[in-house]
Amino acid sequence: MPILNSIVHTIDKAGSDAPATLTPAATAIKDSAAMSDLVAGLNKAYHGKAKTWGRFAEGDEAGVVPPRLAAYLADELDFVTFSRELAEKITALVDDHLPLGGYLLIAHERQGDTDYLSLALLHMRQGFGLDAEQKVVATSQFNLAQPSLAARINLTQWQDDSPSRQYLSFLRDRGGKKLADDFATLLGAQEGVDASSETRTLLKAFSDYVEQEDLPEEQSREKTDAVIDYASDQASRGEPITLDELSELVDEQQPKAFYDYIRQQDYGLSPEIPPDKRALNQFRRFTGRAGGVSISFDSHLLGSSVEYDADQDRLIIKKVPNQLRDQLKQK
Repeated sequence: MPILNSIVHTIDKAGSDAPATLTPAATAIKDSAAMSDLVAGLNKAYHGKAKTWGRFAEGDEAGVVPPRLAAYLADELDFVTFSRELAEKITALVDDHLPLGGYLLIAHERQGDTDYLSLALLHMRQGFGLDAEQKVVATSQFNLAQPSLAARINLTQWQDDSPSRQYLSFLRDRGGKKLADDFATLLGAQEGVDASSETRTLLKAFSDYVEQEDLPEEQSREKTDAVIDYASDQASRGEPITLDELSELVDEQQPKAFYDYIRQQDYGLSPEIPPDKRALNQFRRFTGRAGGVSISFDSHLLGSSVEYDADQDRLIIKKVPNQLRDQLKQK
């Protein structure tokens, strides 16, 4: 993962009533193994967080960042100048919304054939290490897990004029709604899809499809695991779920069957869906076996199709599978 350009600007703020001040870096940071590891660690932490996905707005709502970013990518503006201008905008946000400043990391990286721009306002945390004499010493390091602000842009999709509605993402879960809204305005971001809602709808469509096909329990479990593994892997890499790929995974013999089912039932899903890890984690299965009874069901069904009575320690199944119902009727 080569780092094409990177820089860290310092934004100082001593407290809620103090003004925020920017100390811009004079030069970019040369690529190194340490910088690559730092950006990779930031990406890993970022991919695991709840985000808003979208794209750049057009016209007057686009703001100043997209045209300046375009100028940098066209070699009409050097990276240091572009990053300093962006840091000045971020400093104003810190001044208005945050009690403390931090270190603004901006990195232009390449993964395979795709370029990304990442930015994050990071803070230091205290830790411990060993010095040359093997003595324990206090040390500071970036806290990658809790940035105050962070965003990531798929530059390749943006420049290729991709039909994707989610080549830009940013955090909304820190600092309050007003900060998130002002951050989106600064970026010129226009919300595309609701990742959590789209992921839940996709998983509902998958459950409906499996139920319609009336698959054996073992086959249903295998397909569920395959879907969740694929979606979780995409989430870990910061990539969207593609309905075409997912459909092939669900049924290799009929690779378009699940995709056609989604379209025919009009679930209103986008061709590409940014996965939400929280929704995915709720879709894992509950399983148990005892005394000749084996039970397995998707965890998201608990509270709807399946209820657990803790007082009497019993499960209530509201909708019996067709195959099981037929066997029971024969008895």
